[in-house]
Amino acid sequence: MVPILRAACVVAVAMICGSAWSLPTASKAGPPVVLFKALLEATWQRDLAASPLAATYYGDTRFDDRWPDVTAGAYASHLDRDKLALATLSRIKRGRLPVDEQLNYDLFKRELDSRIARAMFKPWSYEMTMREGPQTLNEVAEIMPFVTVADYDTWLKRLRALPAYLLQYEELLRTAAKEGRTQPRGLMQRALPILESQASPSLGVESSPFMSRFSRIPETIPKADAERLTASAREVIGKQVIPAYQRFTVFFRDEYLPKCRESVGVWDTPDGLAYYNNRALEHTTTTLTPDEIHEIGLKEVARIHIEMQTIMDRVKFKGTRQEFFQFLRTDPQFYFTDADDLFRAYVYTTKMIEPELPKLFGKLYRTPVGVKVIPATSAPNTTTAYYNGPSIDGKRAGYFYANLYRPEVRPKYEIEVLTAHEAIPGHHLQIALAQEQGELPKFRRFAGYTAYIEGWALYSERLGFELGLYKNPYSHFGMLTYDMWRAVRLVVDTGIHVKKWSRQQAIDYFKDNAAKTEADIINEIDRYIGWPGQALAYKIGQLRILDLRARAEKTLGAKFDIRAFHDMLLESGAIPLDVLEMRVNEWVKRRGR
Repeated sequence: MVPILRAACVVAVAMICGSAWSLPTASKAGPPVVLFKALLEATWQRDLAASPLAATYYGDTRFDDRWPDVTAGAYASHLDRDKLALATLSRIKRGRLPVDEQLNYDLFKRELDSRIARAMFKPWSYEMTMREGPQTLNEVAEIMPFVTVADYDTWLKRLRALPAYLLQYEELLRTAAKEGRTQPRGLMQRALPILESQASPSLGVESSPFMSRFSRIPETIPKADAERLTASAREVIGKQVIPAYQRFTVFFRDEYLPKCRESVGVWDTPDGLAYYNNRALEHTTTTLTPDEIHEIGLKEVARIHIEMQTIMDRVKFKGTRQEFFQFLRTDPQFYFTDADDLFRAYVYTTKMIEPELPKLFGKLYRTPVGVKVIPATSAPNTTTAYYNGPSIDGKRAGYFYANLYRPEVRPKYEIEVLTAHEAIPGHHLQIALAQEQGELPKFRRFAGYTAYIEGWALYSERLGFELGLYKNPYSHFGMLTYDMWRAVRLVVDTGIHVKKWSRQQAIDYFKDNAAKTEADIINEIDRYIGWPGQALAYKIGQLRILDLRARAEKTLGAKFDIRAFHDMLLESGAIPLDVLEMRVNEWVKRRGR
């Protein structure tokens, strides 16, 4: 999974327009291609200025001292500027652009149309979940540079601005509650203990997660500067940050939580079903209806059950599928007791895969990949792992973040498949290559089409067979468990948000069909509840890529080259599935001549 500071940045989820840069006008002199490129660059720059956390994520440090504006006026302004950008684009004649730029034109228009359509549902009302929101803002420091004195001063300035940001966030949630656009109460109650820990006077400044960067200032920083920075941090955190969290926590507990809805599906919000259809369209980049997606999920669940049975037969397990699941969930042989051992296993697997990549890829990334631990503040309430991409300047590597909380519930047989998904050949290979495509405009190098990004990562899990993984039958079953997990998502996500399933109904269906541990299942279901439609992208994207590969292999026969095929899939960055299909068809025609 690609992670989210969702109020501001998902790897390349479309950002919002600000006001610092002016749009070019089609009436200005110059060739259409010049005006078009100027429009792309102006929009990109405005997006970064308006979404400072996204800029931080991408490695653009110009806005590292601030938080986004989340007021109602700001969102109205963003929408107006998106409409202005679309109007400007419409005055540039597509047919007068070079062929490559025509695709950029189509994708940029599609992006603006998507933003405008999304805005009518006020999605910012649902930004806070158990996993994202004010309770995890300390994790922003994970993606900021801390090398110079100026870097630390920048973080201090951002911390000084935090109380005002929390006040804006409070008003955002207050307005959302008045309009009936809340998250479920049960989901939000999971965020409360984290907020309370941020706000606790008994915690002490030194134990605040916001203090962590000041407890490990590098020796390259002069001692006098280090002492000043540490003293300033204690004052800012003790007198501004902690009191601001105390105020926000009181509001959250006493005013917002009581107004949160009891139901778990987004169907029970204003225009909820229409909003879900919009989310399904955007996340899958297809016109599949929720009912059609639900049926695809049921068929995939049935298919994967057959594959699972072959592994049960192979290990000579005598019992039902549920008994096998229970065996996998409870037998000590499948779990580490020490978090460090689990971490080392992830590092080893990443290094084991890397030299095998040339078998399947002609072009490889330049930016290295590393493994990090998910911060302890969020680990209990987040997923098994996620990926953070490299910075735009190449100074920050891409990182596979592993959850080491309670290693006794994190199976060894999932290590290979999880590494293939989050690191290589999954997210890191795809995202690093996209960012290194210097000839593409920035909005495409950092594009966030979930069906492509997560579809590729899920497709990569099956590439593990061709890279020498899953030789152990239990690791093979781990791969099937992950495939089943994504098939189950199609059923439970549509079940919750369209078919009015209860949370327990979704948990029970998950447990009946996948060998994931109960802790993982609960976190996953709560993730789907808080993030409608996103979970659909994985399996829909994977199935489309598998289908395109099968068709290319059948048509080309001996002319099919897997390395060239993968290079072609990856060279354009993340794109909608229909555009991907068009590119594959064109590639097959060229190769078949």
